[in-house]
Amino acid sequence: MHVPDGFIDLPVSAASGAVAAGAVAVSLRGARRELDERTAPLAGLVAAFIFAVQMLNFPVAAGTSGHLLGGALAAILVGPYTGVLCISVVLLMQGILFADGGLTALGVNITDMAVVTTVVSYVLFRALVKLLPRTRRSVTVSSFVAALVSVPAAALAFTFFYWIGGTTDIPIGKVLTGMAGVHVLIGIGEAAITALTVGAVIAVRPDLVYGARGLSAPLKLRVDGELVDADPESGPVPVAARSTRKVWATGLVTALVLAGFASFYASANPDGLEKVAADQGIDRKTEPHHTADSPLADYGVRDLDDARISGGLAGVIGVGATVAVGSGVFWVVRRRRTAADTVAAGGNA
Repeated sequence: MHVPDGFIDLPVSAASGAVAAGAVAVSLRGARRELDERTAPLAGLVAAFIFAVQMLNFPVAAGTSGHLLGGALAAILVGPYTGVLCISVVLLMQGILFADGGLTALGVNITDMAVVTTVVSYVLFRALVKLLPRTRRSVTVSSFVAALVSVPAAALAFTFFYWIGGTTDIPIGKVLTGMAGVHVLIGIGEAAITALTVGAVIAVRPDLVYGARGLSAPLKLRVDGELVDADPESGPVPVAARSTRKVWATGLVTALVLAGFASFYASANPDGLEKVAADQGIDRKTEPHHTADSPLADYGVRDLDDARISGGLAGVIGVGATVAVGSGVFWVVRRRRTAADTVAAGGNA
C-alpha cells in the first residue's frame, strides 16, 4: 500500500500532505490524553513492532502478497491518536531510510495508511465492544473484524486519491475492482495478525491494551487443586499496575527477530498495490525515489553481498531507528502532558 512518487499528481499530493499534517497535529494533542507513565514507553515499541511485521509479506493469491498495515493494531494497543503517530513514524522511517513509499507521496501514505486505517478500525472496534459482552475474548474478536475492514477501507481511500489525482488514464472502475478484490484477501491476514497480537498482550497484561481498558481480572480461587472463577458478587480484582520492562524487552526482542531473521522468508511477490499498478498500468509514470541512493534502500545494506545478512541487518537497523524515533516522540508528548497537568494543578491551587 506504500504509494511511490508519480502515482498521484503534485496538487493532490500537496493537499493530502496538508490533511496529513493536520491529522498529525490533532493526534499529537490527543495522544497526551492517551499516554501515561506506563504506556508512553510502549508506544515507540508498537511502532517498531509494526515496522518489523510489515517486512513479512505473506502470499495471498495469483502471485500477489500482502503485509500488515498496522493501523488497527496500533489504535487498539495504544489508542487512536497515538496509533496515527505510530504509523506515521513507521512511514517516515521507511520513506527516508529504505526508499519505501514516495516522499512527495508521504501525505497520501499517512492519510491512507495511518489516518484512514486507524479511524475506521477504531470506530468499528468501539462499536463492536459496546455490542458484545465486555470480555477479553470480545476485544480480540472485535480487533479481528476491525482490522479486516481497515484494509479494504485503505484501498478505497487510495482509489479516491487516484480518481482525483491519478497521473495515468485508467478507468476508475478497473482500479476500484482490482484494489478492493485483493485487499479484502490481505485484510484477512491483517485481521489474523492483529487479533493474535492483541490476544497475546491481553492474556498477560490487559492493563496495557488501550482498547481493553475497563476490563478486570476475575478473582481466582483454588478448588481441589484447580483455579476457578470466584463468585462474581465477591467483586473483580483490578489488574495491578506493574512494571512494563519485561513486556518492553520481550516486544523488542520479538521485533528484532522478525525483522532480522524471519523477514528473509517473506514472500517476494509484489504487494497488492504493486500488483494492481503493474496489471492496470498505474505505474507508467512512477518516478525514481528521492532516497534511492540510501545505503539501506530496498531493505538491504549496500555492499553486503549476502542477501540474508544484508536484509537482516537492514531490518535490525530499521527496528532500532524506529523505536528510537518513536520513543523520542512519545516521550516529548508525555512530557508536555505532565507539564500541562502541573500548570493546571498550580492554577487550581
